[in-house]
Amino acid sequence: MMLRTLAQAIEDAGKSTHNGFRFIDEATDAEPFFTFSGIERATALFGGALQARGLQKGDRVALILPDNQDFVFAFLGAVRAGVVPVPIYPPAGLRKLDGYLESTLHIIEKSGAKLVVTDAEIKALLGTVQLRAAGLQSVLSVEVLRKSRAPLRPVTIGLEDTAFLQFTSGSTSQPKGVVVTHANIAHNVDAFMRLGLRIEDGKDSGVSWLPLYHDMGLIGFVIGPIYHRNTITFLPPFAFLKRPVRWLQTISRHRATISFGPNFAYALCCKRIKDSELAGLDLSSWRVAGCGAEPIRAANLEAFSEKFASVGFDPRALLPCYGMAEATLAVSFAEVNTGLHVDDVDAATLAAEGLAKAPSPGAPPGEITSIVSCGRSFAGHEVLVFAEEDASSGTPLPDRQVGELRVRGPSITSGYFNEPTLSREAFAGGWLRTGDLGYCVDGEVFVCGRSKELIILNGRNYYPQDLEWSAGMVEGVRKGNVVGFGTRKPFNDRERVVVCVETAVTDPAAREALKLEVQRAVRQATGLAIDDVVAVDIGVLPKTSSGKLRRGAARELYESGKLFIRASARSGSSVDTAKELAKSQLGYLRDAIFSDKKQ
Repeated sequence: MMLRTLAQAIEDAGKSTHNGFRFIDEATDAEPFFTFSGIERATALFGGALQARGLQKGDRVALILPDNQDFVFAFLGAVRAGVVPVPIYPPAGLRKLDGYLESTLHIIEKSGAKLVVTDAEIKALLGTVQLRAAGLQSVLSVEVLRKSRAPLRPVTIGLEDTAFLQFTSGSTSQPKGVVVTHANIAHNVDAFMRLGLRIEDGKDSGVSWLPLYHDMGLIGFVIGPIYHRNTITFLPPFAFLKRPVRWLQTISRHRATISFGPNFAYALCCKRIKDSELAGLDLSSWRVAGCGAEPIRAANLEAFSEKFASVGFDPRALLPCYGMAEATLAVSFAEVNTGLHVDDVDAATLAAEGLAKAPSPGAPPGEITSIVSCGRSFAGHEVLVFAEEDASSGTPLPDRQVGELRVRGPSITSGYFNEPTLSREAFAGGWLRTGDLGYCVDGEVFVCGRSKELIILNGRNYYPQDLEWSAGMVEGVRKGNVVGFGTRKPFNDRERVVVCVETAVTDPAAREALKLEVQRAVRQATGLAIDDVVAVDIGVLPKTSSGKLRRGAARELYESGKLFIRASARSGSSVDTAKELAKSQLGYLRDAIFSDKKQ
């Protein structure tokens, strides 16, 4: 295998005048198409524009670009200029703007970005960030970059150079900047594209609505396809969230062969797509329906297969996978064209002993836990299970014994940007500590949950995902918006179990009834008696930039009492929002008038 930098892959792909990227406009449904030849020319202009702004090889540029086309051209242009792009998620709206600005400031300061590239609307919101970020020289509108005709000056880029910084979603801690080198990318792309998906160069095509500031969307559907010159159609994330059927319609219309989504996306399709919307769909071209980025529920994927079988969906297309930003993207893939492999284990033994043992014959469903296989690691990479206290990774645990999943191989990052202590702590004897609990069987990887979020009660282990899934099945609970955690508050005498659910139910009596039903459903499914159920308005539970629920943050809000008074995304104070917006814009104007920072 001959490794290429991403910069070289972009230049090589530029020879293709047939395949490329298609960007669907949410407002107009226009579908402008750029061949890889056109992408090569456009990214050269963006790279030249960044160089003209004074950025040199190794400098960091933060990208806050909600438009897929702008993001792709700016990101790839930066890479070609040797500048290190730092993707940052754009604001979802004006609610909770103060929290968004704090998170953005954290990433800009940690990355040492000299320049932020965004659009004109978001630029007006970043005044306080620009004032407070000491090393930040300018916030630039992408509209200015588009007009530049400065040529791209050649830069020598090697495999060991940093390609970009991927900040983690921050579900269990502050976001950290994962260093992703060109070598990491080349190895991982070869692993998941050639070995995992068995991509045919220039023939397979994909559809993605996944956010491009997240590794699954960025590496899986922008970077990987460049190496293999595959056509990709990009649908805006909000277009999918508003009408999930648009994802499937786009696959059908363009005869796409590959598309991925997290577990919730498949569940959302089952819940929100009406039978009347199936008319005209043809999913027979979809040979790989990948699922990753969050815990995978067999029931969701099985329901999806059943619902869409009538329009050509083949259940063998389902491909569960496991990955993380620290591994560039993919860690393990199930075998293509084999569908789901589910391991049914005895729930009590798993909870009490951390052992994935087969259930007794005839055991009722409530005593069985079903865990989806995420396949095997790729050639040249390893996944093994170790006891969490094994600091040297000296003794792997036997098959079916739950422990911490650890990985090593050429796709694994060297560490976090400018975080030497955290980088050292991330490894144990040369193995990356994933923080995920799971087990292996004959090389197959089964993921159970995050070790930091495990609930231990009376000597038994409970995974919050199991509680959340059971609570989410209750009518009136907003599915996928449930958080379970353990706490010793308020009495510090024993571990208590709390489940928080979002709901549109507003009547006090109806909410109390809903809480009782959640307790009943969880007890029936897991045998666990919940100490407290908290019903909150839609939008209250804290989430990461990629939409993952932040259990640790929810627990802190609960323990401090702030969860009960937290304003929802829908009913939050418009006055507070206006104040934060005005403060940010005032900062922007003050900086524009009195600062030496270039605009």
